[in-house]
Amino acid sequence: MPETAESLSYDDKGKCSVCEQITYKKDKINWSDRYLELKKIVKEHKGKYDYDCVVPFSGGKDSTFTLYYLIKNLGLKCLVVRFDHLFMRPVVEENAIKTFKILGADVIKFSPNPKIVKMLMFESLFRRGDFCWHCHTGIFAYPMWVALNYNIPLIFWGEPGSEYSSFYGYDEVEQADERRFNRKINLGINAEDMQGMLNSRFSETKVELRDLKPFTFPPQELLNQKKIKSVMLGYYIPWDVKEQVKLIKEKLDWKGDIVEGVPPEYDYEKIECYMQGMRDYIKFLKRGFARTAHLTSIDIRNGRIDRKTALELCEKFDGKKPVVLETFLKLMKISEDEFMDIISKHVVEPFNMPGKEEIKSNNIVLDGLDQFEKKII
Repeated sequence: MPETAESLSYDDKGKCSVCEQITYKKDKINWSDRYLELKKIVKEHKGKYDYDCVVPFSGGKDSTFTLYYLIKNLGLKCLVVRFDHLFMRPVVEENAIKTFKILGADVIKFSPNPKIVKMLMFESLFRRGDFCWHCHTGIFAYPMWVALNYNIPLIFWGEPGSEYSSFYGYDEVEQADERRFNRKINLGINAEDMQGMLNSRFSETKVELRDLKPFTFPPQELLNQKKIKSVMLGYYIPWDVKEQVKLIKEKLDWKGDIVEGVPPEYDYEKIECYMQGMRDYIKFLKRGFARTAHLTSIDIRNGRIDRKTALELCEKFDGKKPVVLETFLKLMKISEDEFMDIISKHVVEPFNMPGKEEIKSNNIVLDGLDQFEKKII
């Protein structure tokens, strides 16, 4: 991973901090002890409320495995909470239906106001060079409100952040709390600030703070009163994405899909969103790497491929204009030149952003994109 990667640092031998964390994970952690900690948490909550836990669920590989593990391995009664960011792809819906049918679970699905979402997307794109503020804050905040409203004091998330970034290390207990929300999730913009920004830019629409409640992390004093515990399953069991994908494909008939900028052998990665190719393209423009570099780095750390193979895949797949670019520009009501100008203000040094004429285009076909565009624009 390059030095422009968020949260990474390097030692004097050039080894990155995430590689150090994975070494710690493999050599220093007593997973038997951590599993006992998990069993203790389960014992404290199981059978004492209408539901044993809330499970935030996107339908991707991690949340699907998490739900499977909690039901099949720990015997928990789960309330599944789905935050619909409005860009779900058909295969995710098909996978979700099969998963709920096989496992058996009650499900709450929430879809936010599309007008508010579009404004949030543009504002966060302009302010941070990242249009996903509504998705990331909503996915993390809304299930917390559900836990409060339904009096369910345990929330299980999936993968630990220490597997991929250095916001947290494997030597510390990672929880989905207010610290994590403000440190990693909301791009440094809370709901109150966002309300002011939206009303300043979109003067024809008055946005109230209550309109942004689904994206607002609950007050810590409320969470403390209800004794809400929000934990990462991957802190307690060793996280191995490839093995987990094999399991859910076998047990739940979970299907992968083509994602722009992702090699076909990683068909399990970020299949939830039509805009994923756009998000990864922006990362490349800002930081000089994208999804393939991230995925192959994981495989290098786990001894599954060598660096030469990884670099070849990055050259082939990273940094291409996504097919969905045109749809995104229509949605944001900006030109490609305006888009490039916005992103140029968020480039991370020492990377130099290429001009649009220098960038090749993807030529893959995304199933259902035409119908999706008609629905969203």
